[in-house]
Amino acid sequence: MSTAEFLRRAILVASLLPPAAAFAQQTPSAQTGSTGGTSQTQSNKSDKPDKSDKKDEKQAASSEPPTTKIRVLVTDPKDQPISNASVYVRYNVSGGLFHKDHLAELSFKTNQQGSLKVPEVPQGKVLIQVIAKGWHTYGQWYDMDKDEESVTIKLEPPPHWY
Repeated sequence: MSTAEFLRRAILVASLLPPAAAFAQQTPSAQTGSTGGTSQTQSNKSDKPDKSDKKDEKQAASSEPPTTKIRVLVTDPKDQPISNASVYVRYNVSGGLFHKDHLAELSFKTNQQGSLKVPEVPQGKVLIQVIAKGWHTYGQWYDMDKDEESVTIKLEPPPHWY
């Protein structure tokens, strides 16, 4: 690696770090007492942890977004289940610092009752597409914001070709 490349990477890493003033604010201030050189630390917080602090720590510890479980039911217009339909679930996945975001895809087949359970996916916009032989293809974006969601999809008959 050349010196220029090394310096460019070092500057990039340094720009990602918080400024030195942020470190100074995090350390408790020490005050000298009347005994000549001993330091005493004073704290404004009580010894009991606050409930909101615990929530903040839990959210900070889990950097992953909240997830949702989805149950999909595929039926015809007469509410009869459609079995063996292909169901595709797509959702956004963060690419991280140096990569682009992309769509992750899960594929499933419905059971005899026309239903399926999707494992946990991140909350937010989710695309559900259904393809079944003899039925019009279905696709729609859903905004998932709960821990568990239930989606009922009614497939339409295909258009007639003359």
